[in-house]
Amino acid sequence: MPILTLNRIDDYLFFDEDECRAAGRKLAADYQNADPFPHIVLDELIDPAILRSVAERYPSLEGQTFFDRDQERFKYQFKPEAVPSGLTRNLLAELNGRAFLAFLEEMTGIAGLISDPYYSGAGLHITRAGGHLSVHADFNVHGDMKVERRLNLLVYLNENWEPGYRGELELWDRQMKGCVRSIAPLLGKAVVFNTSLDSFHGQPDPLACPPDRDRRSIATYYYTAFAEGLENIPERSTTFQTRPGTTDRTDWRTRTSHFIKDWVPPRLQRYANRLNPF
Repeated sequence: MPILTLNRIDDYLFFDEDECRAAGRKLAADYQNADPFPHIVLDELIDPAILRSVAERYPSLEGQTFFDRDQERFKYQFKPEAVPSGLTRNLLAELNGRAFLAFLEEMTGIAGLISDPYYSGAGLHITRAGGHLSVHADFNVHGDMKVERRLNLLVYLNENWEPGYRGELELWDRQMKGCVRSIAPLLGKAVVFNTSLDSFHGQPDPLACPPDRDRRSIATYYYTAFAEGLENIPERSTTFQTRPGTTDRTDWRTRTSHFIKDWVPPRLQRYANRLNPF
């Protein structure tokens, strides 16, 4: 039985705010007391039949660009306008809507959540065989809205996913000493977690699925307004970490960019970035 019901008016699906608030309150203690940072794993947040339809109606990958560097490889992402499915666009809109924000606020204890109509980094994700996403902390300031990133929602779309395919989401401790929780990307499984400069997570091991399979998910992110002025916030892009005892590559390009933002006078930063060898 799904935690949240998608009701129907004509051909439109929608969440009920009262049901969302009640469900969020029931999950609040589990969420807020989780280790290594506030999070929750939900086996069936949304009707799996709806998610199967979403998984089946991805855009064509032909001619599409994807991330291809040491820290993230063979990963594509699509905003709603690129998706050839009214159902998918409907679901993404509801995950950004008032009722679902109420569910998140009750569960997480974070008031005043703001959804992202720009879907910056969000929408539908797909990673092909051999692809990965290194352990990282996400960017903390929305580039267009200038608000603070607070929550991630991931909903997985992979039916009959074998353990040998890998692709688990890993949540690491704040000192990057070890993985605290590993979550298989199975159809219907949803993960919500707080984002901060040390909420380290990723899918670091390359996918070992057959070439005709891939790892699919929905991703939506949520924000709040800054309590203080933006000028007091150290703005960060995605910051990749290296796991101890592995061959993970250090992301010197991002580290150098952050150093320039923090220590080089603003009028000289443009020139310093041009000199960044990474």
